[in-house]
Amino acid sequence: MARVYLDANATTPLDPRVREEMLPWLGCGNASSPHLEGRVARDAIDRARDSVAALIGAAAKEVVFTSGATEANAIALLGAVRAAGARRAYCTAVEHPSVLRTLLAVPGLDVVECPVDAAGVALLPEALTESVGVVSVMLANNETGSVQPVSDFARLARDAGAVMHTDAVQACGKIEVDVAKLGVDLLACSAHKMHGPKGAGALWVRSGVELAPLYSGGEHERGLRPGTENVAAIVGFGAAARFALAGLGARRTRWENLSVVFLEALRAGLPDTAVHLAPVRIANTFSLTFPDVEGEAVLLGLDLEGFAVATGSACSSGAAEPSHVLRAMGLGRDGAERSVRVSMHADTSASDVTRCVAALVRVVKGLRALSG
Repeated sequence: MARVYLDANATTPLDPRVREEMLPWLGCGNASSPHLEGRVARDAIDRARDSVAALIGAAAKEVVFTSGATEANAIALLGAVRAAGARRAYCTAVEHPSVLRTLLAVPGLDVVECPVDAAGVALLPEALTESVGVVSVMLANNETGSVQPVSDFARLARDAGAVMHTDAVQACGKIEVDVAKLGVDLLACSAHKMHGPKGAGALWVRSGVELAPLYSGGEHERGLRPGTENVAAIVGFGAAARFALAGLGARRTRWENLSVVFLEALRAGLPDTAVHLAPVRIANTFSLTFPDVEGEAVLLGLDLEGFAVATGSACSSGAAEPSHVLRAMGLGRDGAERSVRVSMHADTSASDVTRCVAALVRVVKGLRALSG
């Protein structure tokens, strides 16, 4: 039978409709050139900018295209720290490595990591001191799907006069994202998490927020991201954003229904499995911990059975340490090492879900039999 891909939080399959819209732009002109070919390419980028802005309820002029969310996060965080001369930053202990490692690498910056509860939801401090220059809280966690109280943190950031950033990579295209409702100043998103191409991301910068450019070059993307634009990838991002917004409600309902199917089958076949479910979560994501079974062994067993899942963040694969997210939730090293992540995409079917659970049951029981 055909393989089943259930690692959508790492990347999603490219939507054929997106591919079709990208093809004419693979050999287009430089969007910075004043001739006809350049103007046509610029118009294509502007249309894509409109679509990405619509997805997050923003003004198109505030959207800066990047090579991906990692670069968008770096431009936002380092740009804000440098512009404000910040000496302290707040984030959560479950942020993506592109946020945590970026902040921790800034010389002289005091980084405060807010703890999370057992469901992976960040605990809100009573207040932030005026010495805090930047606050960064992800909107939805890539490993557990937990939705964070970003608007509450944004309120505290405003009171402290800090710049508020959110990594919304796992939320955009999956739940409603509105920058005004969130109250943030900076937001990062990525095309390949919503069935768009790899290599295209965006940073939304609220009008009036000052960022220091990370490097010099041309005046592309308001001078924040110098370099010739990848027109085809940006067009693909625009198409993916447009399709994601149009199908948002149906996709959420589909995932909620499939979530019920998945959890009922899992609890029937492996009732001792710990499922880490936050009160508010992205319905496509499941973080599972199996007693007495290594997560890496489960992943490899499922791979042999024809199913692609993950043990944590794709950006941390190969790392010696187990998931920092699960450890922050109190699982400890052993619990984190016995966990896997299953994440659905827009085309995941009920058959995919039930077949995956059946394979999980076979693999986990098989591993337990081997270990005696």
